[in-house]
Formats: sequence, structure tokens, C-alpha cells
Amino acid sequence: MPDTETDGRSLTRVRYETRLRELTVTAIRSVSPHLTRISLTGDFTGFQSLGFDDHVKLFFPDPETGILTLPNLGMPPGDGPKPVMRDYTPRRFDGRTLDIEFALHEAGPATAWAINARIGDILHIGGPRGSTLIPLAFDSYVLIGDDTALPAMARRLEELPAGTKVCVIAEVDGLDDHVQFETRADAKIHWVHRQTAYPNCLNEALKALHAPKGDVHVWVACESSQAKLIRQQLIEDHGINPKWIKASGYWRRGDVGAHEPIND
Repeated sequence: MPDTETDGRSLTRVRYETRLRELTVTAIRSVSPHLTRISLTGDFTGFQSLGFDDHVKLFFPDPETGILTLPNLGMPPGDGPKPVMRDYTPRRFDGRTLDIEFALHEAGPATAWAINARIGDILHIGGPRGSTLIPLAFDSYVLIGDDTALPAMARRLEELPAGTKVCVIAEVDGLDDHVQFETRADAKIHWVHRQTAYPNCLNEALKALHAPKGDVHVWVACESSQAKLIRQQLIEDHGINPKWIKASGYWRRGDVGAHEPIND
């Protein structure tokens, strides 16, 4: 059942039945030098993705053995090989085709697969398990993230109604990695270029911005330790209500397979 409160600003959570699907690559497009979009088709019976930051699990062959291990859904984990899996945002789904965008940085199994993907290749996915829906009752919205968050940001901007006030702070490698967001919202986009010597570029950019007035919902997705710092910064320096911050670590330095919510 949805979680609701009388203020109209509580999140709504929707759960789905989890299925394992075998999908086929039908198109590959370079969105930017470090972002590739791969389109997939297959049996999408029952597939739903209502939240812009939903995630599906993608399964890949073990980098050392080359063996693909798939989960036995509904059964407890066994003692054999564990599936090699990563979480990714459904960038777009039209009922027949699912688009997934891959940030090409860490040389892990997902990046290697995306770089080498060809039309006709097979990819197995599971989920999403559910969606968390952010209501449109806030005065404005803020989206903060690195290039792993670009697919969710782009989807959110596409879905927001005309005139919605939204501020975006996005970290990428450089000018060539800026993407063209499509939106009807009243959006202000701030691009931050990554600097190796300063790993917390998003925090520095946030210091230079004034938080929007009124009731603001902030969404954060980036490296885990940075997401924690940003959440703390939003609360202590910008006075954002902690209940109205949704922060996630989409990856962790030294562990690119991490995906964790950032709470108190």
C-alpha cells in the first residue's frame, strides 16, 4: 500500500513482481564520449517502471571465468557461484523497447559489456522490484549527481510538468560530456567538470548556490561518500528538511557494484 501523509509531500512506494528477462540488443547510440545508450527488446509482460530513479539488475558473465550465473528467483541463495550484477536506471520504456544508458568510466563487467555490445547480443535483467514516487506538491526540486545519475536526471526532467522549478547540478568529465536535457520544466542546469585533485566537486558547486525558497525536495545520486557529505551539507548549510532529501550512493570508490540509500 502507498505510504501517504496529510501534507501531500510523502513518498509513494509501489512494489512489482520480480521477473528475470532475456533481452536482445537492437540499437546502440553514443550519447556523449562517456555515455552509451543501448536499446533492448524482449518479453516485457508485466514490466513496470513508474519512478524516474528505478533500477533494474543487469547480469554479466564472470570476468575471470566468462561464465554467466543467473539468480534462482524466489529461492534462497545457494553455495555455488554468485551472479555478477549491477544496478542501472531504466532510461526509457515505451512498452516494447527498454533503453539503458551506461556511464563508461570504471572498467568493470558492465562497462566492458557495454563497450563491446553488438546488435543481437543477449542481456539478462531482473526487476525493478518497485518504484518510489516523489509527489509534485513541492515548491521546487533540486537534482544533484555525477554521470552515473544522468539517465535518472534526464528522465525526471522529461517527466516534470511545464513550469516546475528545478535546479540541476551535474558532474561530468568536461564540456564534451554535457548532454541535451529535454524538459518542459523551468530548469536551471549547472555543469561541474570533474577534477582529479578535487574529488568533491559537487560539494564545492553546492556551496556556491543558494537553496531555492519554500519547500524543496532534493535528490542526490553519486559516489557514496560524496552523497553522504552532500546530504549533510544540504541539512546543515542550506536548511533542507532531512525528510525531503533522497540521497543514494550509486557507486563506491573501490567497489563499483555498490548501490546504497543514504539516510541518518
